[in-house]
Amino acid sequence: MTLPHAVIIAGGRGERLGGVRKADLRIGGRRLVDRVAAALGTVDGPLMIATGPGDKRFRLPAGAVAVADLDAPVGGPLAGLAAAVEALRTRGIGTGLLVTVAVDTPFLPADFVTVMSKGLGSAATAYAACGDQFHPPNAIWRLEALATLPAQVRAGSAAPSLKALQKMLGAAPVDWASVAGADPFANVNTMDDLIALGRIAGNHGPSPLIHMPGN
Repeated sequence: MTLPHAVIIAGGRGERLGGVRKADLRIGGRRLVDRVAAALGTVDGPLMIATGPGDKRFRLPAGAVAVADLDAPVGGPLAGLAAAVEALRTRGIGTGLLVTVAVDTPFLPADFVTVMSKGLGSAATAYAACGDQFHPPNAIWRLEALATLPAQVRAGSAAPSLKALQKMLGAAPVDWASVAGADPFANVNTMDDLIALGRIAGNHGPSPLIHMPGN
């Protein structure tokens, strides 16, 4: 089976965390971006890291490459997806599968790529869910369905969000509730989230969890 391409959406500014770059936050002593890259396992390389607008470079996992947002009036996860599609297009790749994952989901299942690939079926895209919790950035896409996305993003005519784009494309939900128990896509938006997930990883306090860029 042909391996899917993959991009970690890592351009979040962590505004509710004091502006700390989420990719560099540590849980269980390990950076979020490194945790997620390891969980993705073997994908069609190089693994892409969507770093947001401008030249916001940071230390990438071994073998990964940075893709910056396109020069466009669109930001957030949708911009990261468009940047990955454009990066693949410049390499002459316009068919196959693309997996997207949020950098702030530190307990991404190790079989995420396999389960999502099977759950896609004949749909253009599928997204991860756990019961009534939906996680649009954790998804799989057919590149053919995204062929016009970069141009639409540049023109400001793209769907307003990943969720809206998935709805337009008739996305299939892949529910992990029966196999994962607790939501494996719990993410980090606040300091309370960071502390709670750190404790799950075996930490017992907030002090070792945060790595400030430049430290």
